[in-house]
Amino acid sequence: MTGDGMEFKSPQDAAKYASGRRAVEVYLRDGMKVGLGSGTTSHWFVRGLAESVADGLDTVGVPTSRGTRDLALKLGLKLADLNDLARLDITIDGADEIDAAGAMIKGGGACLLWEKIVANASRRMICVVDDTKPVDTLGAFPLPIEVVQFGWETTRHSLRALFAAAGYGDLEIERRTIGAEPLVTDSGNYILDAKLGRITDKGLLVDRLNQIPGVVENGLFVDVAAETVVGHPDGSADIIRYDR
Repeated sequence: MTGDGMEFKSPQDAAKYASGRRAVEVYLRDGMKVGLGSGTTSHWFVRGLAESVADGLDTVGVPTSRGTRDLALKLGLKLADLNDLARLDITIDGADEIDAAGAMIKGGGACLLWEKIVANASRRMICVVDDTKPVDTLGAFPLPIEVVQFGWETTRHSLRALFAAAGYGDLEIERRTIGAEPLVTDSGNYILDAKLGRITDKGLLVDRLNQIPGVVENGLFVDVAAETVVGHPDGSADIIRYDR
């Protein structure tokens, strides 16, 4: 159980909170402008941040999704519009997968566009994950690709052609849904999930995916994270640093 009375529903909740809480303790200082990530681990970080703010820490946050914004406001955090801030000091955000070099797949929560914008506006980005997220090779988690609604089937055909040319074969690329309805992101777009299995050319894909008309952004975050905090169910957390 956290200081705000939130109970852990699983050992991984405890691991996510341990990661987020350690990030607050190690990286945040008074006066910082902080990007607030989206997803379950990031939301545990936001709860940990709220505990420190209640104890006197002074920060202002920029949320990477409407869901994070709503949680932050509920917990009493000060928020700002990214357009009103010249630069953020740091962004703390999660990942669906992260490899030994710090490359990530993000977008399981359909917030990858805002997450990449906020990370890019920050002096550095710190990844917070539980100990099930580090992997040897990215790709078991389907790669989210955000596309505009107009002509999305045409965009999907172009993506299939790109992946086939890159050696991935005739890939399954599904439009993400909520029940029977297509999921619509906070920016009004669709998410297409590409089941790559094993990504061997992540740097090349980052560049090529966004060249396809209709693609807004993709969920590969390469050379973005400066460090990663890996939380464990016993409440401990490790910090991994990358040579950037």
